[in-house]
Amino acid sequence: MTKVVIMSDSHGLTEEIELIKEREKADYVLHCGDSELSESAKELEGVYTVAGNCDFYGNFPKEIIKEINGLTFLVVHGHLHNVKMSLMNLSYRAEEVNADIVCFGHSHIAGGEKIGNKLFLNPGSIHLPRMRREKTYCVLEWKTGREVEARFRTVEGDTVEELSYSITL
Repeated sequence: MTKVVIMSDSHGLTEEIELIKEREKADYVLHCGDSELSESAKELEGVYTVAGNCDFYGNFPKEIIKEINGLTFLVVHGHLHNVKMSLMNLSYRAEEVNADIVCFGHSHIAGGEKIGNKLFLNPGSIHLPRMRREKTYCVLEWKTGREVEARFRTVEGDTVEELSYSITL
């Protein structure tokens, strides 16, 4: 079973990142930007992190394309793709790189949406959530193949059932 943790918009938090990493013990941890930390921060050690619009201290890439157990991930913050208005620009980029799962933040709104055969996933914010009270991140798990289980969790580790789902890509 492959386990990937996706978080975003931590805006300077450090203890929460460490807590999530320790609790989940994931194979991969992805951060969709606005960590407001530097790339040398110990909390981001082993975390694939992209630059957000508030990341003035680090030298993070604008995007990460990573193949994990048969699925291709595209990780961006989303501000360069205008995700607060539409996912269209981001979907074009996902097509260009043949991504299966597109992880983004910026809006601080947790949720997932399947468009075509791609999963667009925003883990929400572990610091300043919008549209709901819970400070969230997401855990993806799958064996082989394209059936993925997405569990949104609060910083405290509770599952947010109404956001969580299983999906076949």
